[in-house]
Amino acid sequence: MKLRLRVGWLVALALVATGVIVATSGVAATSKTAKVSNVGFASPEKPNDYGWNQQGLAGAKNAAKATGAKVTEATGIGYENVEPALRRLAQRGADLIIAHASGFNTVAPKVAQQFKVPVVIWDNAKGIKKGLVSNVETAAQQGAYLAGVLAAQETKTGTLGIVVSASDANWFKQSGGFVQGARSINKALKFRFARIGQASYADAAGGKRITQQVIAAGADIVFGMGDGSSFGMLQAVQTAKPPAGASKVYFIDVIGDKTKLDKKGVLLSSELWDFTQIYTQAIKDVNAGTFGKNYVLGANNGLSLLKTNKAPASAWAKVAAAQRKIANGSIKVVSTATEAAVKKYCRC
Repeated sequence: MKLRLRVGWLVALALVATGVIVATSGVAATSKTAKVSNVGFASPEKPNDYGWNQQGLAGAKNAAKATGAKVTEATGIGYENVEPALRRLAQRGADLIIAHASGFNTVAPKVAQQFKVPVVIWDNAKGIKKGLVSNVETAAQQGAYLAGVLAAQETKTGTLGIVVSASDANWFKQSGGFVQGARSINKALKFRFARIGQASYADAAGGKRITQQVIAAGADIVFGMGDGSSFGMLQAVQTAKPPAGASKVYFIDVIGDKTKLDKKGVLLSSELWDFTQIYTQAIKDVNAGTFGKNYVLGANNGLSLLKTNKAPASAWAKVAAAQRKIANGSIKVVSTATEAAVKKYCRC
């Protein structure tokens, strides 16, 4: 009888212990999927470009702070060895991974599937998967439209330059948006469009060389899109001899704010990209169990134009009016996501 009682107690204790273990495991699993406490952030280049990589990390940090999370970084990983870097983020406890480059959009979903960690990708809506993969695309043409409105009012030669670093859908969208915004002010404007290379995002020397060519062709305002190559574009503008009819050449940048680097006073503006709202929403969606959707970065949730003292108040008033109309839908900016579409649209 004593033996049976002893065995009974041992079984009971084992069941209780097992119950505790199961309960604890259940709580842990629920808390991991219910709340993002660690955001993994991956970018191809270091966050010192005053552009895509720097603004992306800033947006991730702002989003994490707003939701009570921390950020684990994997920056400067390039494009050739992405999967191991994303795997390490998952292994280091990331509850959400932001794969901050369109070049990551095929590898990141594989890592999400393997580790059951939600990921945010760029420019691949077909990769969306409920609970695991959300995609971000841009209405980049909307912010560029504002830059065009500004440039058209400030050009003295009637010729605007457009320089892109790569065959990139966002750069092409912005190029077309810039043309549309400029033509809303002056339909007679001319455009000089040039691309540095297929994927020359960090080619500063190429950025300088191509920008010099565009200025030599008569452009007194250059809209440049390039990440690291934009430093070369800025340098070309700073050292340029103004074309006939202009006393100065100006530069309009994208994504970040290079004001601190503008020692010659040539930065007319920049189309700013703030990723905070998009990435905050992604975290909230994971927490709410609604992750797995498409986000669009546009003029109403992150795209704006940097205001400087290089243009009069009247010019900025027209920019502000255009932004309101884009936000309320009364101005529709056409998307030109290919180089052929850009060239056809601007006749350049």
